[in-house]
Amino acid sequence: MGLVVVVIFRIDRRTGTAVYAQLMQQVRQAIRMGRLAPGDQLPTAREVAESARINPNTVLKAYRELELAGLVEARQGSGTYVREHLAPLPDNLGALRHELASWVARAHAAGLDVSDMQALVAEVAAVPEAHHVG
Repeated sequence: MGLVVVVIFRIDRRTGTAVYAQLMQQVRQAIRMGRLAPGDQLPTAREVAESARINPNTVLKAYRELELAGLVEARQGSGTYVREHLAPLPDNLGALRHELASWVARAHAAGLDVSDMQALVAEVAAVPEAHHVG
């Protein structure tokens, strides 16, 4: 049985992104970064709704969408868990995180804020040729 993991959801109502989509994105990111592992239990919809001050149905919608995406599974009467059979994290995740931290420090020094950096990363990631450093 997995660990019940405390996930702190941050809702930004200024982004124009639906709240349920923000929840989904944060769970996906926590899984990708290893903060949520296979078998870990997500907080209940009521816990998330109370801590984030949102409607429990919004949380349930996010959890349903994550289940449809194959990332989590609902267990009747038990809760919602990260699926056991997910692609493993890369072995060099620590090195990648370190490189990214260095890049973020340089970007901050250059005057970029978090939203600027997110936009830049999304732009570069969307162009396959950008992955070929030469």
